[in-house]
Amino acid sequence: DIDDVGHKYYLELELEDVLDKDRPVTCTAEVLYPLGSKASAADVQVTVQGELRSTEEADKEFYDRIRSLEKELVAENIPDSHGKVPPELEPIHLLAWAASGYVIWQNSTENTHFHLAQVQHVKQVKRSDEDLQFDFVLLLHEMVSQEVLPWELSVLWQPGRGARVCRCQGPGAGS
Repeated sequence: DIDDVGHKYYLELELEDVLDKDRPVTCTAEVLYPLGSKASAADVQVTVQGELRSTEEADKEFYDRIRSLEKELVAENIPDSHGKVPPELEPIHLLAWAASGYVIWQNSTENTHFHLAQVQHVKQVKRSDEDLQFDFVLLLHEMVSQEVLPWELSVLWQPGRGARVCRCQGPGAGS
């Protein structure tokens, strides 16, 4: 407890690289939840000891595949009701997972625990620049209350730049 500031947590954890599950990476983090205001996100400082596998080649392949589609990508229910993600949609699922991290960070408190349950819907938006844009409806499971909440996100992405959430709207109101 930090008087008049908030609650700070020191974490040591092991990250599982989704592309190289046999090589976990150690990570430390400091998370400060400010007192009072739910409007401000937790302050998170992370240190990764080691390296995660490079995604550069897979990112380029995915980018080129999406850019070459004749029609914009549209998909629903990722994973499906059996928990399966088609291999061709795995990059979309990973992008949604990264974007959901932004929503979780911006909207979590000490008393919540969000988890991406499903990409309910995703639609690629045609753009004239180099970015790929995807409009998502993500279902986030709030583990404490057991609610499944829909979040609408627009995400820009291109290799080397990472995912950027440019619009985020949660249940009931704009966020």
